[in-house]
Amino acid sequence: MTNKQPISLFGRRLRSARQHVDIPQDKLGVQIGLDEHTASARISRYETGVHEPPFEIARKLANALRLPAAYFYCEDDDLAELVLTWGRLPKSERKQLRKVIEAKWTSNPVK
Repeated sequence: MTNKQPISLFGRRLRSARQHVDIPQDKLGVQIGLDEHTASARISRYETGVHEPPFEIARKLANALRLPAAYFYCEDDDLAELVLTWGRLPKSERKQLRKVIEAKWTSNPVK
């Protein structure tokens, strides 16, 4: 495993999510279908920003880590946390929350 710090937004979010669920790079790579001999290196390259994966790989990573793929791409940390929370809510609660947000938006539109 490399000690390089993530230089990309995607890499920073991927490393954080992977470490949160305590899964090694090689196991995560194999879980999403990467060859076991190159899995650790590929995940390391994604985390350090050497390469950014195609969206289909990002979706597989998100599914394996049980989070929405949008989380990897949120520029704003608060929005990223909101995306994580949204992904954990049941559909009924999402519907209620959308109504609240839409009502707020309608009463205070951005000008």
